[in-house]
Amino acid sequence: MVNFLMGVSILLAHGHIKHGDMHELERTRQYVHEAFQAGAMTCLICIASVKRNQAVWSCSGCFCIFHMPCIQKWAKDSQFLVSSPLTDDDFGKRDYPWPCPKCRFEYKRSDTPSRYYCYCGKVEDPPLDPWLVPHSCGQVCEREFKPPCGHKCLLLCHPGPCPPCPKMVTTTCYCKKAKPIPRRCSTKEWSCQLPCGRKLLCGQHKCENPCHAGNCLPCPRVSRQKCVCGKQVAERSCASPLWHCDQVCGKTLPCGNHTCEQVCHVGACGECPRSGKRFCPCQKSKFSLPCTEDVPTCGDSCDKVLECGIHRCSQRCHRGPCETCRQEVEKHCRCGKHTKRMPCHKPYLCETKCVKMRDCQKHQCRRKCCPGNCPPCDQNCGRTLGCRNHKCPSVCHRGSCYPCPETVDVKCNCGNTKVTVPCGRERTTRPPKCKEQCSRPPTCHHTSQEKHRCHFGSCPPCHQPCQKVLEKCGHLCPAPCHDQALIKQIGRHQPTGPWEQPLEPEFIQTALPCPPCQVPIPIECLGKHEVSPLPCHAVGPYSCKRVCGRTLGCQNHTCMKECHKVTEIDTCVGKNKAGPECLQCEEGCSKSRPLGCPHPCVLPCHPGECPPCVQMLRIKCHCKITSLYVECRKITTADVNEKNLLSCCKNQCPKELPCGHRCKEMCHPGECPFNCNQKVKLRCPCKRIKKELQCNKVRENQISIECDTTCKEMRRKASEIKEAEAKAALEEEKRRQQAELEAFENRLKGRRKKNRKKDEVAVELTLWQKYRYYLLPACTLVVLVFAWYIVHDEA
Repeated sequence: MVNFLMGVSILLAHGHIKHGDMHELERTRQYVHEAFQAGAMTCLICIASVKRNQAVWSCSGCFCIFHMPCIQKWAKDSQFLVSSPLTDDDFGKRDYPWPCPKCRFEYKRSDTPSRYYCYCGKVEDPPLDPWLVPHSCGQVCEREFKPPCGHKCLLLCHPGPCPPCPKMVTTTCYCKKAKPIPRRCSTKEWSCQLPCGRKLLCGQHKCENPCHAGNCLPCPRVSRQKCVCGKQVAERSCASPLWHCDQVCGKTLPCGNHTCEQVCHVGACGECPRSGKRFCPCQKSKFSLPCTEDVPTCGDSCDKVLECGIHRCSQRCHRGPCETCRQEVEKHCRCGKHTKRMPCHKPYLCETKCVKMRDCQKHQCRRKCCPGNCPPCDQNCGRTLGCRNHKCPSVCHRGSCYPCPETVDVKCNCGNTKVTVPCGRERTTRPPKCKEQCSRPPTCHHTSQEKHRCHFGSCPPCHQPCQKVLEKCGHLCPAPCHDQALIKQIGRHQPTGPWEQPLEPEFIQTALPCPPCQVPIPIECLGKHEVSPLPCHAVGPYSCKRVCGRTLGCQNHTCMKECHKVTEIDTCVGKNKAGPECLQCEEGCSKSRPLGCPHPCVLPCHPGECPPCVQMLRIKCHCKITSLYVECRKITTADVNEKNLLSCCKNQCPKELPCGHRCKEMCHPGECPFNCNQKVKLRCPCKRIKKELQCNKVRENQISIECDTTCKEMRRKASEIKEAEAKAALEEEKRRQQAELEAFENRLKGRRKKNRKKDEVAVELTLWQKYRYYLLPACTLVVLVFAWYIVHDEA
């Protein structure tokens, strides 16, 4: 149905829709909108909301929706009221209609709804679908458009009238002069705005109006035209050429004695009305006389029926009307209850009042001498309608009154937005949401309110800045408006006991005083450390909570008190100088001492440089053996050479040189010089040849001793002995492996008897194999002794 609403909106925006079609389209949109709104559709019979799951019936004239039971009862009651005055013979022979409660469109007895159908009438008892319009089947409507154009509605089953036909057709204008163009079927009749040009009824002029539908208007021009009789000429509209003057014709009739007495007429005047045979006044005798003579009376009685309709005229034939009937008769009154003798021409009405009930069955007839056909009740009904606001304006009747035809506009507070509902529904209909701004005057001191939508009830609290001038400082109050603040009242009612329920808190609307001024004012702290913005109401001397930090008289420390007031003295120039309120320095001197001085200054904290230190300082000499005592100021003020002299103990350096000999220099700093001149013994590589040389030359690899021939011969013999030993060890290993192999093969042959002796294979061992463990160390020892002897000999 979203597509349906979009389609309706597009058609509404179309520029070629007529005013009538626009009205029908707007009605369709309103019906669909009300169908989607909960409680918007109202049954005018019971004045109750039409729900989605209730069976309904829709009028084909006004498309108003009613509950199925309500409209069935309405039709039955209407037919009964119409047929109730009938006699038993007429009852059931005529088909009396029943009207729609709203538009009075009449339906036949056979049209009384008995089943619940959707809007288009295709589906009986349409199921409830939340995605469709309530009471709709969801199929294409396919109802014929009104007026019929040959097309059918293509929207989904919907309430209200079908919108104008949206089909495109090719059609020409009213006067058929313009070329055919494509247009909407609902607006296929159009005007090209060119002059019509059709000949008017006057036969002389052409229609000058723009192209139009229907017949041309009468010719608007004026011309001089004669009347029908031709006696007068007057300026008259060209559209009405035939006119009659007010003069008598006056033409001489064919008899030659009389003139025509007709007023201006068309055609011949005709024969003289007095010619031919004429009757006497009583119509009994006929005479043939010239037209110049009057017909005489016949002398017989008149015998015409008088006005009473019963008696005849007793006079002789006479001209003019007959006289009134004066015979005495006994007359019955109109109601038939009384009789009386009286002249026949006078009516007789008794004074008895009719006591029959009129058709409303509520009031008596009360008419004097009623003949029995009591007229319908002419009093107003006056019963309160279902809306409970109005009384029935109809003539007094039986049965239920028609629904209230009035509508009520439910308006917003300002009245600019409204919604029209049936009378009686205004109590349960919510006021529409208004998009206009609230126009109420402000209730606070401001000249205008904050912009907000129209509403019922009191306006929301004002949130604009107060902007009142504060008395103490003259600033404007920046707080939100507080002229109508809600204050909770506490303690007004004290409960008499625990059984009494506490009352809900009460709130009163009152104006609160402006809060303290919060405008930031730059203020310097007491110690002049910073300038901070303080609220205007708290402006005054304040401490920033920092350390004072002013330089004390010692010029070394600062005041550690919290930020405080300092009295400026003329002798103290600048913000960093301490004042009389600052602390007095009571610490010792904490200035840095000269490099190497471990003693503190003996004076209290003072300005300027500290005096020289005269304390004795104990130091170690360069060789770290002897302790020396020197004044602190000498050691701290001496240069490198002087410090070396002060740290020297005047003894020989006890350090060892890399060669292993002692340093020959006096106590000195740093590394010992490498100039050792002591004699050392130097040997050849095999240690057999030995010589004495200076230590520094030996360390510098300037002198070396090589082996001679004897040394080489001794080395050769030693290598031969080693080779013989290695060869003997290899042979011994081979024999051992052979013995293990033979033993393994014997075990494989199965010689495992317990009491059988094994054949022993006697192997004769050599002397080297028997005593190798003793001979090998002895030979090594002999070689070493021999080598040592040779080396010692050469030395």
